[in-house]
Amino acid sequence: MSLLRESAVSAGWKEGVLKSPHESKIYSEFSHLYDKIFSRFFCKRITSVITSLNIRPGAKVLEVGVGTGLSLAAYPTHCEVTGIDLAPEMLERAKQKAAENGWRHFRLLQMDALNLDFPDNAFDYVTSFHVISVVPDPVRMMQEIHRVCKPGGTVVIINHFRTTKPVLGPLIGALDPLTRRLGWSASLRLSEAFDGVPVRIEKRFKTSPFSLFTVVLAQNQKLA
Repeated sequence: MSLLRESAVSAGWKEGVLKSPHESKIYSEFSHLYDKIFSRFFCKRITSVITSLNIRPGAKVLEVGVGTGLSLAAYPTHCEVTGIDLAPEMLERAKQKAAENGWRHFRLLQMDALNLDFPDNAFDYVTSFHVISVVPDPVRMMQEIHRVCKPGGTVVIINHFRTTKPVLGPLIGALDPLTRRLGWSASLRLSEAFDGVPVRIEKRFKTSPFSLFTVVLAQNQKLA
């Protein structure tokens, strides 16, 4: 068993316990409702974070788990953005958005976040929004992000992570058996997701005091 797999299993991320995105009804049968539901809760936060990156002209950006393309409008046209997702129904909606708006700076591909089909050091920025608690092996996903991001590149993760607060933490964790059936985990801790991954977390914050979601900005650390 590899070190990555050992880390994932020790954190409770056993294969078959958490459904992959394409296996969950939320990401297939209900893809037509995704925009109506999730845009209300996620779009403003995602747009604000992408805008704050001040992505430089000509930069290559990868978004892991682009979904229906809720984030696409936030990226500047002067960069090259590749969006990947495993669920074909979601990806088709993202492609429709790009076509309808005439966005030519996007490349949208069906791909597994745990096995990115890109060479090492391919991207200046790697973003992922509300995805890492969906994949069956978050450590593997972070390792893949680390691999394809250039040395010194920027990694941006937005997600719910289990709180360490004594009352709220166990309460939310108790929902985990239900949420796993829906295709995501309520019990993932930030320390588990980044376990052994050579990135330096530069900022970790919430966009509002009452938000359940944490924004993580990190610099990729590796030899050129």
